[in-house]
Amino acid sequence: MRAAPKSVRPALLGALMAVAVGIPLSTSPASAASAQAMNGNWAPFSRCPVDDAAMLAADGQTNIPICVASHSESGSIKLGNTLATTGANDLQFGVVRNTATGESRVVPPAGGAIIGAPTEIPGGLLGIMCPNGIPVISDICRQLTDNSLNRVVATVQSAGTPRNFDVAAGMQSGKIIVDIPVRIHLENPFLGSKCYIGTTSDPIVLRPQNLTQPAVASKRFDANGTPNTGGALNRIELTGNDQGDAGFAVPGVSGCGPLTLGELNWAVNLKTALPSAAGKNNLVLDNAATYTGGLASPGAAAPDAGRLLSESWHAGVTQ
Repeated sequence: MRAAPKSVRPALLGALMAVAVGIPLSTSPASAASAQAMNGNWAPFSRCPVDDAAMLAADGQTNIPICVASHSESGSIKLGNTLATTGANDLQFGVVRNTATGESRVVPPAGGAIIGAPTEIPGGLLGIMCPNGIPVISDICRQLTDNSLNRVVATVQSAGTPRNFDVAAGMQSGKIIVDIPVRIHLENPFLGSKCYIGTTSDPIVLRPQNLTQPAVASKRFDANGTPNTGGALNRIELTGNDQGDAGFAVPGVSGCGPLTLGELNWAVNLKTALPSAAGKNNLVLDNAATYTGGLASPGAAAPDAGRLLSESWHAGVTQ
C-alpha cells in the first residue's frame, strides 16, 4: 500500500481533531428554496425558469419555449470502488428550441438544474478513507468505530449548465438525452465543508439514457394547471422506465480536510480508487419520470409565446 505523504505528520492529528468537532453538516441545497408548489399538470415544473430573458424572448415561431423536468426517487451510483444508493433527484430546466436548426438551448433555473436529496455513504468515513497502517489516518480511523463522526453524507449538485438536450432521445431507449455536469459534496466533520468529487471546472458529466422504452402519454390543460382536453397547454409524459449511464469518468476529490486545504484528498482518493476512468463507473435511476410542458400551439401565440408561457406558469402556482 502507498505510504502517506511526508507532509502528513502524527502531530497534525490534534489539530485535525480540534477543528473537526466544530464543523457542522450542512442542510439540503439552498436552490430547493426556489421551487414553487404547482397546481395540477404544472406539478412537475416547480422550478421552470419561465422568467429567464431567453425564455421570455422566444416568439413561438422561430424559437419555442419548453419546460423540462425529470424525477427519480431512488437509484444507485458506483464511483471508483464505492457503491451507494441515491436519494431523490430532480432535474429541471427550460429549453428554447429553434425550429429552423432543431437546436435546443438549455436554460437552467436559478440555483442549478439538478437538486439531489442527501444520502449516506455505506461504511461512512471508515469505508472511504481508512486503509490500514498509515500514520495519522489510522489514528483518526480508530476514533470512528461506532461513532457519529463516521457518518458521511453525499449530495449531488449542479456544476454547470446541461448541454445537448435531445427531446427525441427521451422517447427512445439507448440514446443520450442530455449532458449533465455535476459534482458530489461529501460532508463529514473530518472532511470539512468543501470536500467534493468533481468541480465546476472539472465536473462529472452524466449522460443518461433510457434503459428501456418509456410509456408515452400526452395531457392538455388550462393555464392554471386544470386538465382540459382543449386547453392551451400540453404536457408530454415519459414514464415507467429506468435511466442510466455507464460511460462517465470521475475525477479525484478536492478540498477534503477540516482545514479545507485538501489535506485528506490523498486518503479519500486512495481508498475509493479515484480518479476513475470512463467505463468503470455506473449510474442507475429507478423508475424515472420525464415531462416536457409548453404551449400546445406556440405558433398561434407568436410573437408572445414566451410571455404567455410565463403568465400561464405563474397562474399555476398554488396560492
